[in-house]
Amino acid sequence: MAKQAPVTKTVKGKEQAQVEMVGLDIGKVPPQALDIEEAVLGALLLEPGASLDIVGAVKPEYFYKDSHQKIFSAIMALVSAHNPVDIYTVAEELKKHDLLDQVGGPYYLSQLTMRVAAASHLEYHTKVLTQKFIQRELIKTSYNILKEAFDDTIPADELLDASQQRLFDLGDMNLRRDTRPVRSVLGEVLDELSDVQTRDDGLSGLPSGYTSLDRMTLGWQKADLVVVAARPSMGKTAFVLTMARNMAVNHNIPVAFFSLEMPDAQLVKRLLVSETGLSSEKIRGGKKLKNFEWEQLNQRIINLTKAPLYIDDTPSLSIFEFRAKARRLVAGSGIKLIIIDYMQLMSGPPELRGMREQEVAAISRSLKAIAKELNIPIIALSQMNRAMETRGGNRRPQLSDLRESGAIEQDADIVLFLYRPEYYGIKEDSTGRSLEGIAEVIVAKHRNGAVGEFQMRFRSSEIRFMDINEGGPDFAIDETTTYASRMNQMNDLNENSGVL
Repeated sequence: MAKQAPVTKTVKGKEQAQVEMVGLDIGKVPPQALDIEEAVLGALLLEPGASLDIVGAVKPEYFYKDSHQKIFSAIMALVSAHNPVDIYTVAEELKKHDLLDQVGGPYYLSQLTMRVAAASHLEYHTKVLTQKFIQRELIKTSYNILKEAFDDTIPADELLDASQQRLFDLGDMNLRRDTRPVRSVLGEVLDELSDVQTRDDGLSGLPSGYTSLDRMTLGWQKADLVVVAARPSMGKTAFVLTMARNMAVNHNIPVAFFSLEMPDAQLVKRLLVSETGLSSEKIRGGKKLKNFEWEQLNQRIINLTKAPLYIDDTPSLSIFEFRAKARRLVAGSGIKLIIIDYMQLMSGPPELRGMREQEVAAISRSLKAIAKELNIPIIALSQMNRAMETRGGNRRPQLSDLRESGAIEQDADIVLFLYRPEYYGIKEDSTGRSLEGIAEVIVAKHRNGAVGEFQMRFRSSEIRFMDINEGGPDFAIDETTTYASRMNQMNDLNENSGVL
């Protein structure tokens, strides 16, 4: 026989007293459902297999009444020892720990079985128990936050982080998913498959606007964490910003861009350079715009002003703040994809500050959990180790180069590397073909698909990426020819002819 766990001798402690005290202050009884508690315990005593269904989902503290906590602890002890659960075995278990009389004796146990309306309601009843417990925990947490807010010795930022952590921990309790039969999941998968058959692009996920990339990924998939990594000056921000623009403007897909490194105004200026083809000096204000350039600028920003693209440039964003903002954006603005620039600038749980590798691992793990919770893809930019710069050869990035945490590779569904050979002075490939303006996108990890690589064009003057055959991101209004090239030619012509 397996060793039996002891019954927890529960008592109304200081925390429970705090909840009741707050209730008295506002003239209300703490949230509870004693009749539901009785019905749950009664069903467990009557139905032989019922205890196996909920013991893993319910804890003794979910019950408000002290005697109910003790009875449920006895049931848990029996289940963990693989012993049967009924009135007699529970009574014996309680008696063994001198708790039977405290809970009302055998008579009370028998009365509990009379409270059961229908054992089939057990799943719903346990959800009610969970909700009431969360409400009580919210009261307790709010009380503690209020008390600590009056303590001048606690820094405000630490208090905020700790408070957010407590609230999100409670939120996690409410997000646990039930076990589902495969037939219900299969139905959803078949519906998605049917939808894909009707799409012209053949993608099962969100289009990025990069044809070569979509061909490998079949679009960004729901609940995926995608990591885009590269050394500085490779164009990470340009790559995802162009993609965000493509999705929002060309496909009307709501996208949120969290920029921890660059102010929102700088991002928009980059967008304007890409959108209009005007030089970055003119967009930044270093050179005056001529009248015709103002007209062209106003014409080109029409699409941007209508695009569902949202930018948040909060610096040093904590993972808890990000989660709250992401939830609001999905619920309020219908966001379908989130981009983070970049992961290492986020802050993790307060208790991990100073332990950078563990902190980044916690951030990575949390981003994956948030992607699953919100059921949207999250794209996070990541730095790479400086050590790769000292490596011989062509310095092509590898998974081991991901900075500060191997957890990033583990948590990510897709890992993309950006690599520009000309940055390292490599002008030609092995066949003698020029590599000027060529960027390689390396799909180093793809949990649900193939890995590989493909080439793209990087136009540094326009701060944007495009497909190698210029058939990808389309910046023309009614044509597929590249607008920026035409605008540059027109600017040169007008300036040479003296047009103002």
